[in-house]
Amino acid sequence: MRISSWIRQHLAALRALLVLTAITGILYPLAVFAVAQIPGLHDKADGSLVKVGDTVVGSRLIGQSFTSADGKALVQYFQSRPSAAGSAGYDPTATAASNLGPESIVDTLDADPANVKLSLLSTVCSRSKEVGDREGVDGARPFCTEDGVGAVLSVIGPRDADGQVSHPTQVVSVNQACPAVPFLGHYKGVQVQCATPGEDYSMGRIVPIFGDASVDTPVPSDAVTASGSGLDPHISPRYADIQVARIAKARTITEDQVRQLVAAHTDGRTLGFLGEPRVNVVELNLDLDQRYPFRG
Repeated sequence: MRISSWIRQHLAALRALLVLTAITGILYPLAVFAVAQIPGLHDKADGSLVKVGDTVVGSRLIGQSFTSADGKALVQYFQSRPSAAGSAGYDPTATAASNLGPESIVDTLDADPANVKLSLLSTVCSRSKEVGDREGVDGARPFCTEDGVGAVLSVIGPRDADGQVSHPTQVVSVNQACPAVPFLGHYKGVQVQCATPGEDYSMGRIVPIFGDASVDTPVPSDAVTASGSGLDPHISPRYADIQVARIAKARTITEDQVRQLVAAHTDGRTLGFLGEPRVNVVELNLDLDQRYPFRG
């Protein structure tokens, strides 16, 4: 290749680089910025920020935890769904899910409470019990014990040809640490024992027990599970509905007044058929504070 041809090719490449840099690095960002200043789009482009007076208090797109410093739910506010984003939840810099799947049903028990790790099942059970106790509804769920952990047994004994244990020698409620009383007295004629922290019961057949709770629990799934991002600002109308009585009592107003505000902050399905109706908790709680300030 001649030197002149080599120079022409590199000059062409340099020109292309300069043109593309000008288009994608300067003109395109300026065009996007200009479009974002159009009335009706400016608010969304700035992050859909929510202000009280001149103070920014949040975003319509990012949820918040309405809890006290020790993590307890504030009775005067509607509660958001759980969040796995950051240690305290709803951290935009640590958006994430819990990464626990449906097979996560056995807790890691330890004598030191700091080392205890709850399975997804026990996490859901404990949240459902907490919500039920707080809202005055039945928080019982299938596969959950009355004390809010996963109702799971390790059935130990010789395996049948199909992997079942028809004649167990030992049965342990793996998520109830001793000296807890097991949720089930006997299983296949064998007395159920509580679990000793640190012991490994994986040699047994792990059996979740459905129990007597109805599948139609008053506590909806969004009250006990986190969203994929951990930042969802919405809850279901069903979750909002079971909180109405508590909010009305805390703010000394009628339940109808609370329901009117819930309806005002409820969005229908996107385009009429995508997703489900949802309630924006951040906007709803701000509206509550403006219309019916908490006097407690």
